[in-house]
Amino acid sequence: MIYLLDDTLSFPDPRGGEPGGLFAVGGDLSEERLLLAYSYGIFPWFSFRDSDMPHWYCPMERFVIFPKEIHVSHSMRQLINKGELRVTFNQDFDGVIRNCGKLREDMEGAWLGPDIIEAYTRLYENGYAASVEVWKGEELVGGLYGVTVGNVFCGESMFSLVPSASKLALISLARRLEKIPGLIIDCQFETPHLKSMGGRHIPYSEYLSILHGNTDEEKILSKTKNGTSNSESM
Repeated sequence: MIYLLDDTLSFPDPRGGEPGGLFAVGGDLSEERLLLAYSYGIFPWFSFRDSDMPHWYCPMERFVIFPKEIHVSHSMRQLINKGELRVTFNQDFDGVIRNCGKLREDMEGAWLGPDIIEAYTRLYENGYAASVEVWKGEELVGGLYGVTVGNVFCGESMFSLVPSASKLALISLARRLEKIPGLIIDCQFETPHLKSMGGRHIPYSEYLSILHGNTDEEKILSKTKNGTSNSESM
C-alpha cells in the first residue's frame, strides 16, 4: 500500500509498502520530517523533474556495511599507500553534494535536485549530516555524504572524478566509524560496487535494533551471519 501524507508530522508503518521499499508519497523535506524519517530507517528518493511530492522508501531488507567488515582490495591498498589522494571530513559538504548532483543531473530519474540539496545542507548546518572529501592536491576529486541518526550513518550519495576516489571515501568513513562500537553504514540499496566492498543485507527488524541501540553489534553480527531475525512492531 502507498500512503498519501499530509502536513501532519508522522509516518505510517512502512512494513506494508511495495517490495522495492516505496510506501508513502507527499509531506515535505523539512528538517523535522527528515529526522523523524531517518529515526525509523525511512528516506526520500524521487525524480525531482517528474514529481513535486517526495517519495518515501523503507526497504525491509537493508543493505548495510559493518565498518569492521569493509573490504579493502589489494589495488586499494596500493592506492592508499601511494598517498596521492588526501581525505578530510566535513571540510566541503557543499562541494560534495553538488558534485554528486551534477554527475547525475542528466540521468533519467535524477533525484538530487535543488530541493534535496537545500534540505540536506540544512541538516549539515545543524549537525545532522556529514561529508567525506577526497582531494588530489587542492582539487576535490571524490567524496560522499550522509545523515547520522542513532547508531547508523545513512549514506546518501557518492562521486568520483578520478578512479576509486569514492571507494577511498567509504573506506576512510568505515575506519573512522570502526572506532565507535555499534555503528553501521546504511547503503539503502544494493549495488555491485557496494557489495564488493563488504555490503550485505540484514532484516529491517535487526536494522531498527542497531539504529536505536537495543542490542550490541557482536550479537547482531552473529545473528545476521546465521540468517536469523526477530519480529518487531513499531
